[in-house]
Amino acid sequence: MRSLRQEAILSLIKETEIETQGELCEALAARGFSATQATVSRDVKELHLFKVRGTHKRFRYACAVRQEGALSEKHRELFRASTLTIRAVGNLVIVKTLPGSASNAGVAVDELAFREVAGSIAGDDTLLLICESVEDGKIVAERLSAIIKG
Repeated sequence: MRSLRQEAILSLIKETEIETQGELCEALAARGFSATQATVSRDVKELHLFKVRGTHKRFRYACAVRQEGALSEKHRELFRASTLTIRAVGNLVIVKTLPGSASNAGVAVDELAFREVAGSIAGDDTLLLICESVEDGKIVAERLSAIIKG
C-alpha cells in the first residue's frame, strides 16, 4: 500500500501545486488513500520531496528524481513488456526478464536514477541491482513492481 500511496503522491505533485502536508492528505483522500499527516510526513522524507516556488501559491512540493530523470514512455513499456519477476533479496533486487532483455531493463532502471541503487549488472535474462541497504532493496523492488502494474 505504501508504494501505491507514494506513486499517488508523485502523481499529485506533478499534476497540481500542493503546498502543505495537510493538502496532500486531502488530495490522497480524494483518490481513495487514507493517510495521516504523520504518514505523509514519512512519505515526503522517503521520496526526498522539497519545496519550490509555485505559480499559484507561495510554494509547492517537487521531486528532483522525477524532474531530472523521469522514465520515458518508451522505456516504461519496454520494461513492462520484458520483465517477468522482481524480487528483493536483502540489499539486492533481482529482475528476471525475457531472454536477451536484461540490458534493456537496466537502461530503464538507470533512467529512473533511484538514489537507493548503488549499481547494477545485467546478464542475458537477469538484472541485478545492488542497493545501499535491505530497506532500500525493498523500496526499489516495490517501485519497480508498481511500474509493471501500471
